[in-house]
Amino acid sequence: MGKIIAIANQKGGVGKTTTSVNLAASLGVLEKKVLLIDADPQANATSGLGLDVDSIELGTYQLLEHTKTAEETIIKTSSPNVDLIPAHIDLVAIEIELVDKDDREYMMKNAIRHLKEKYDYILIDCAPSLGLLTLNALTAADSVMIPIQCEYFALEGLGKLLNTIKSVQKIHNPELDIEGMVLTMYDSRLRLSNQVVEEVKKHFSEMVFDTIIQRNVRLSEAPSYGESIIKYDASSKGAANYLNLANEVVVKNKETV
Repeated sequence: MGKIIAIANQKGGVGKTTTSVNLAASLGVLEKKVLLIDADPQANATSGLGLDVDSIELGTYQLLEHTKTAEETIIKTSSPNVDLIPAHIDLVAIEIELVDKDDREYMMKNAIRHLKEKYDYILIDCAPSLGLLTLNALTAADSVMIPIQCEYFALEGLGKLLNTIKSVQKIHNPELDIEGMVLTMYDSRLRLSNQVVEEVKKHFSEMVFDTIIQRNVRLSEAPSYGESIIKYDASSKGAANYLNLANEVVVKNKETV
């Protein structure tokens, strides 16, 4: 039985999509069967895996509307063992369209839960907000992974996200767990980066992954080529970081690589 992990933080630019795409690719390299769901109207995870967003006809929008089955929206990617449910800008409208529907928070859960039998990991790349899209992802997920950038406002808004997770646990998904916090955009030369790492580890200790994602030029370049870091430059520091993170996720979920 697979595991659904939502990758969420309402702050933008913290490395959610970078983590979603590269963790998916790294788990694929470890021979895990992975489905990545792009639940962000910006569709960066879709373009980051080499798909032309403008040509997308079926994806997360139709999945949440329940006009198509999950199987009809799944696309194979060029990354080994990684499938994708893509996004398109039309996903912006979904929050308004779902607002009057019964069980609107459960649309994603009801559409994908049977897929856990087909995949080892289902990753959901969330939008940078705490709206209905993110709520659907958290209600559908078994756990949530929180990327935190090693910069000045790192902890700002984290309390709000943790409160949202608590209220989802209370009302919609009592089984929701915190998979862990991932420190991203780390630069060892900066005192601030080191202070953020200390601060986050002091407050959240065991909830923080050992792997820290370092700032890396190759990691920044990869999306513009529509490739994961594993495909773009497997020998880079960024690729090593995400493979280590994937190993940690696998070990944490009591599997052997």
